Amino acid sequence: MSTRFHCCATCEHFQAEKKQNGMYYGCKRLGFETKPSYQFDCWNPKEHIKSLIAKETSKRIE
Repeated sequence: MSTRFHCCATCEHFQAEKKQNGMYYGCKRLGFETKPSYQFDCWNPKEHIKSLIAKETSKRIE
């Protein structure tokens, strides 16, 4: 799926934790550190992102 919303921060597996030495961003599914702007083929968007994509897609069709 190619969309402007495609990035780790919008994936349901993305997690952000505040640590003593700064923020930790990771993927719960893959088990490694990532950054919010990275993109992977395993992307599974959060529910509110799915609705934004659907809304944007329907506007293009009209």
